[in-house]
Amino acid sequence: MKHRFATWLPTGLPLALALLAATACDTSKSTADAAASTGSSVPITTPTDSQRNSLAADGMEKNGIRLTPFNDSPKFPEAQMRLTSPVAGATVPSGDVRFVYQVSNFLLTKMSGGPEMAQMANSAKGQHIHNIVDNQPYTAHYETTFAKPIPDGQHVVLSFLSRSYHESLKQRGAYDLRVINVGNGPAPATPILDVTKPNLFYSRPKDTYTGADAKKIMLDFYLVNTTLDPAGNKVRATINGTEFMLDKWAPFQMEGLPAGENTVKLELVDNSGALIPGPYNSVTRTFTVAR
Repeated sequence: MKHRFATWLPTGLPLALALLAATACDTSKSTADAAASTGSSVPITTPTDSQRNSLAADGMEKNGIRLTPFNDSPKFPEAQMRLTSPVAGATVPSGDVRFVYQVSNFLLTKMSGGPEMAQMANSAKGQHIHNIVDNQPYTAHYETTFAKPIPDGQHVVLSFLSRSYHESLKQRGAYDLRVINVGNGPAPATPILDVTKPNLFYSRPKDTYTGADAKKIMLDFYLVNTTLDPAGNKVRATINGTEFMLDKWAPFQMEGLPAGENTVKLELVDNSGALIPGPYNSVTRTFTVAR
């Protein structure tokens, strides 16, 4: 825009004031653009490692491994699961332990659908229950009643509902955590796990991934009595020696994993990075990528 100040400026107005008025009329430039046009610098803040890690919602990539959270899975907000047997603290006979569940608003054996089902390993049998004993690899069950062998002694049992591609349902009421005793031996004076404290359990990945299933592999874990937050507790995931700090509880897609054996270590840590006490709050697993 051109301004003809000579036609209206009062006699004797300083030239500097006229120039200032001209500049004020041009509002099309941002502060950064104006600074650039005069050669001055605009400060650029470089994120700290903590800030970079808190960008988990946008994904993180290190050493060729990319970790991306997703939240576009089908939602089952009304799904509920209750373990009716064995009851918490019960002592059951040695051998196969019989589990009985009540499930509502969630159909076992149904395919979950959604975009992730086509991108990651999916069970041909559909939706199911994950049954985890002592944080060992889960067994998948497609009926509400089943039996599985458990050694004598005290054991921690975590159960939760799972989509067909093994992503856990994370809302309250879709899981059960309890301690049981198997066999006639004396129960420990102190339970092996405090079910009221923050606890981390491993779920996926598991076993071997081949072909299309190996392109995007899901990392999923289960938390009880805690949340994750940039200013609070986190999960430190170390994948093949590369560390990622996760500040949100979500499933993640892992990409860029090499063929062969891969290792995942999960740790539940506080805001300072210190491991939170708990028998399963640090766990390491291996799985195989076959192409």
